[in-house]
Amino acid sequence: MPTAAADADDSQAMLRIEGLTKTYASGFQALKGIDLAVRKGEIFALLGPNGAGKTTLIGVVCGLVNASTGRVLVDGHDIVREYRRTRSLIGLVPQELTADAFETVWNTVSFSRGLFGKHPDPAHIEKVLRDLSLWDKRNNPLRTLSGGMKRRVLIAKALSHQPSILFLDEPTAGVDVELRRDMWNLVRQLRASGVTIILTTHYIEEAEQMADRIGIILRGELVLVRQTSALLRELGRKQLRLQLRDELADLPAELRDSGLELSAGGRELLYSYDTRDAGAGIAGVLEQVRAAGIAFSDLHTSESTLEDIFLGLVEGQAP
Repeated sequence: MPTAAADADDSQAMLRIEGLTKTYASGFQALKGIDLAVRKGEIFALLGPNGAGKTTLIGVVCGLVNASTGRVLVDGHDIVREYRRTRSLIGLVPQELTADAFETVWNTVSFSRGLFGKHPDPAHIEKVLRDLSLWDKRNNPLRTLSGGMKRRVLIAKALSHQPSILFLDEPTAGVDVELRRDMWNLVRQLRASGVTIILTTHYIEEAEQMADRIGIILRGELVLVRQTSALLRELGRKQLRLQLRDELADLPAELRDSGLELSAGGRELLYSYDTRDAGAGIAGVLEQVRAAGIAFSDLHTSESTLEDIFLGLVEGQAP
């Protein structure tokens, strides 16, 4: 089982978490010795099942939850000793759709900017609203908006004060395809401008497509941190599938040590191998199949997805 590794360059870390723990009054330990460094301009995805500690970790960094031990640095500043300074560097898009129902979109986003001590900047607010397809709704009261539009307003509020780090806590849960597309386009723009993005998501394919690195948290422990591509390469597996011309009742004796498996129905042979092994003996396996007198009509390969890897890790850590 791989262990967590803070493989970001610490000299470039926008967010650094050291020895972070959180134990509630009930005795429940939500976070257990979290160490993590996240680079400036990086998209970092935090994955884990419900109750794993994702939201608690975000809450600590954003100053909403008090840690029991450890420290958090944002751009080199301690979030406890320099709370106002560090909080002004952070934008948070929470899961909950909470807002003043009778306020207009423009006013609520502008007010959020003022909360962080920033001078009015109508041009910036306009850009944010246009990027999120909210410009036509700028004078609408929030209570008149759909759930998807309210989600857009939460994102606009988080971006109103031009944060250096943006936390997205399940940002696309229950939203429509159009918002998901707009959001990820905006995330890419923000990353290109140097903003650090940290997201939690249940849509693992989003993490696979968007994140530079992925961390997996289970029962309060950060058990793995890897570059997305490296994670897929290190933990993923490929499978060679041979479709047979004739059905086999059983795997021939000469192939029983080859690693091949006969699928249900006897119409396919399956061969699984590690993605780190480029050759993986495939040529030899195919030669063994031919030598056994077995003809196949087609073949193809498939590779593990991040979801396969994540589920495997969760199942392996199950109590």
